[in-house]
Amino acid sequence: MTKTDKEIIEIAKKTINQELQSIENLLGYVNSEFATIVRLIYENKGRIVVTGIGKSANIATKIVSTLNSTGTASIFMHAADAVHGDLGMIQKDDIIICISKSGDTPEIKVLTPLIKHAGNTLIALVGNTDSFLAKEADYIINCYVEREACPNNLAPTSSTTAQLVMGDALAMSLLACRGFSSEDFAKYHPGGALGKRLYLKVKDLYLNNERPLVSPDSSLANTILEISSKRLGCTAVVSDEQIVGIVTDGDLRRMLANNLPTSNLTSADIMCPTPKTILDSDFAVSALSLMRSNSIMQLLVIDEANHYLGVIHLHDLIREGII
Repeated sequence: MTKTDKEIIEIAKKTINQELQSIENLLGYVNSEFATIVRLIYENKGRIVVTGIGKSANIATKIVSTLNSTGTASIFMHAADAVHGDLGMIQKDDIIICISKSGDTPEIKVLTPLIKHAGNTLIALVGNTDSFLAKEADYIINCYVEREACPNNLAPTSSTTAQLVMGDALAMSLLACRGFSSEDFAKYHPGGALGKRLYLKVKDLYLNNERPLVSPDSSLANTILEISSKRLGCTAVVSDEQIVGIVTDGDLRRMLANNLPTSNLTSADIMCPTPKTILDSDFAVSALSLMRSNSIMQLLVIDEANHYLGVIHLHDLIREGII
């Protein structure tokens, strides 16, 4: 049956409100047992094995990814595959987190005794604290939801959202216990844009560019040639290895707009004597911030002794995907 725009919007808002309520109710389930579980995992020498069936298995894979990316070694084990050989991935010091809404599915009832027999600690992330899984588990993270957002109260919606949120709460608690820093995060995300913002330095980028340079008494023609040939839209003006100014495309346009006589002009006559600079050891994201705050596209790169090293351009940052 076709729905009107108004009806569709109402359904969407009702779904969101239902899930918001379910998440809010989770606050009452974060208790001393939750804190005990966090300490147990933090102090454990083994890995975290997260398992589940159906939609809970999908949530389990996301929780594993979040744990791994924040410093807690974890693996996923599908509950159905576990009883057909995958139990072999579990090591003696591993802690098992089993995710289930009902806690009474056939696969969970088969798997739970096997985990207990092996002597591994079992944590139930479960929506029914009276279930088989909850009664057999060593610890419980309660993820009870009153009803699904599905109008028939069937499709996993609010329940899987609750599982996901509790998994995030667990991961962030462990992150805090480990003192996991932005530098640590960058180690686990070296290839992505987030990681690049955290580890990429100016020196990783400017070395790929030409090094435009003129002296203060360079003629206008030579200055224009240097800017054009190095293709960075600027040139540094250097005297005795120290930067004394910068000439950009904008400076050339302003010179022409002011109708200045060009025959005897030098770079010193048209340069900006206070160029923006950045250390080669600074993060590339700092260069981006400086460019944005000053509405410019280039920065002159210097070392600790204030020696001119080269140019970093906005295009370098765009190419690396950190904008």
